[in-house]
Amino acid sequence: MGLALITATFAVALFGIPLAIGLAEFAVSEEHSSLQRLAGFAARSVQSDMAHDRVPRALPDGPSDAAVALYDADGALLLGAGPSEGDAAVDYVLGGRTGLPPADDLVVAVPVSGLHDIVGVVRATAPSSQVYASVMPIWLGMAALAAVVLVSTWLLARRLALRLSRPLDRLVDDADRLGDGDFGISPKRSGIAETDRVSGALSRTACRLDDLLARERAFSAEASHQLRTPLAGLRLRLESALDAAEPMTRPQIEYGLGSIDRLERTIDELLALARERQTTSAPADLPRLFSEFDDEWRPRLTRDGRSFSSLLPGSLPEPDASSAAVRQILGVLLDNALLHGAGDVSISAREVGENAIAIDVGDQGPGVPSSALTNRDGGRGMGLPLARRLAESEGGRLTVGTTSAPVTLLLPSRSRAGSAEGSEDPASTAKTTG
Repeated sequence: MGLALITATFAVALFGIPLAIGLAEFAVSEEHSSLQRLAGFAARSVQSDMAHDRVPRALPDGPSDAAVALYDADGALLLGAGPSEGDAAVDYVLGGRTGLPPADDLVVAVPVSGLHDIVGVVRATAPSSQVYASVMPIWLGMAALAAVVLVSTWLLARRLALRLSRPLDRLVDDADRLGDGDFGISPKRSGIAETDRVSGALSRTACRLDDLLARERAFSAEASHQLRTPLAGLRLRLESALDAAEPMTRPQIEYGLGSIDRLERTIDELLALARERQTTSAPADLPRLFSEFDDEWRPRLTRDGRSFSSLLPGSLPEPDASSAAVRQILGVLLDNALLHGAGDVSISAREVGENAIAIDVGDQGPGVPSSALTNRDGGRGMGLPLARRLAESEGGRLTVGTTSAPVTLLLPSRSRAGSAEGSEDPASTAKTTG
């Protein structure tokens, strides 16, 4: 809208200013011609008297704003209103020195010819201010017309801007709703072909996403049922075996039941994450998670002759991430260290900057290549792509260092939620600091 108003102002100025100057010059030219005619008529009316050395009684009347004077061959005033001595215009006609007329007046000088030479000069003049005063109403009318044009342009531009912005605002609202998971978007026609096409495409996209998610949720429910059924059967068999178990085999059976519990919890958490229920899941409780990891992974590593250690500072702020996601990510990293690493395994947490937390999982093996974060072909780190996607969905990042360096999970801390809007991304800060 501002650009349209500036363009209209420039166009009006580009057209109006030269027109106003042209009108003023035309008015001056017309006044000059009028004075020329008046002086010529006066010269003809006094020619007979001047040729016979007689002073005319009077000069013809002209417009009220015009002054007419008669000068003799020596430049002396004989009759009329004018300077007592001839000015530059009179001298020019008499053949004397040349010069310019006064800047604030229009001056015309016409010779009065005798039989053989010039016997006098008729001088006619009018103030230039009167000419510009006659042009002033036209200038004011042009200025008023320009103002009307600019106001009309502003009103039209504002109307067009509103007509264009409202459909775009609706598209932004629909896109926000789609991003929040609301797929009930219906196209609204605005009469603008481009925005109508975008609105229709957005509505079709919402329908396709709704159908896709519905199929995925149905598949997840069926897969959950297919996974839970054999696990339930295995649990019944282990519980039956536990009742009649010998003291030597009871710990193994109890460990198997614990593994089933962990599998069922993993299934529940993965399904919840797949259905995007992070916003309703419990926030990560690091002391509880570290305690669970110690109970789960220490015995498994001990059986392989390896040790497990954990370090959690007491003053560490809470991560701004769901407990299910953090458990799954760290579970993948610990499982990777168990299966593909070597030596002792450690997990530790530390604060990075003011808005982030880093959780390091390391072992004494050769380390994890950075390509493992995106590799889906199996082999070492085959679960890392899933862990990376989970970390990114929580606003964090999964990074690997050089050889033998730990894999680091960077997460935003709770202080991030209370920080001012527009502050630096905590995950980015953590990456730089860590």
